[in-house]
Amino acid sequence: MSPSVGMAVLHLFCKTTPSFDGEALVNGVKSAENAGVTVITVAMLGHKADVAVMAVASDLRDLKALQTVVQHAGLSVVDSYVSLTEVSEYAKGMPEAMLNARLYPELPPAGKNAWCFYPMSKRREPEQNWFTLEFEKRKELMEEHGKSGRTFAGRVIQLVTGSAGLDDYEWGVTLFAVNPDDLKEVVYTMRFDEAPAVYAEFGRFYTGMVTPVAELVHQI
Repeated sequence: MSPSVGMAVLHLFCKTTPSFDGEALVNGVKSAENAGVTVITVAMLGHKADVAVMAVASDLRDLKALQTVVQHAGLSVVDSYVSLTEVSEYAKGMPEAMLNARLYPELPPAGKNAWCFYPMSKRREPEQNWFTLEFEKRKELMEEHGKSGRTFAGRVIQLVTGSAGLDDYEWGVTLFAVNPDDLKEVVYTMRFDEAPAVYAEFGRFYTGMVTPVAELVHQI
């Protein structure tokens, strides 16, 4: 089962169990990669999870197979997120190469091992309903938001994936940065734009370090 455009994205947040088998996890990730799945493993900080497994594939069944491998390797999935790569409706007119980079991202970006994920939605409150704004107003606000993000070019790579109808929020945001304080600065800076300041709702934040799976299994 494949999306008609773009790729399917799965984030798994896991904790180890007494039956954790590092070799099984390494072999499972390699098998998924051999099948064409992009797999990013992350050493997590804090109590929410020990490991994050982010995967991008053209077929949802390949993501399900990887999820099963992760669970059989003795990792307990304590949270997850399902989404699809997409091109925003406000991005019309952008160069095709930039649009394709959003639909078919090349991950992980080299040299950016500080990692963060959070889901978000737009508010539907009576006085703060994003979806009752005229399109041109929404586009203006998103262009302002994008301008703030471009000031972090070279320091932060952002992947925004759509999840309306697929998960609890409307978008998933994955950030890759050079330094962990880049993650903090970009989120802080962009929250002052009107679009997020007035209309955004955020879910839980997960933070960690991109780590090859062969190294990761010896750190948890």
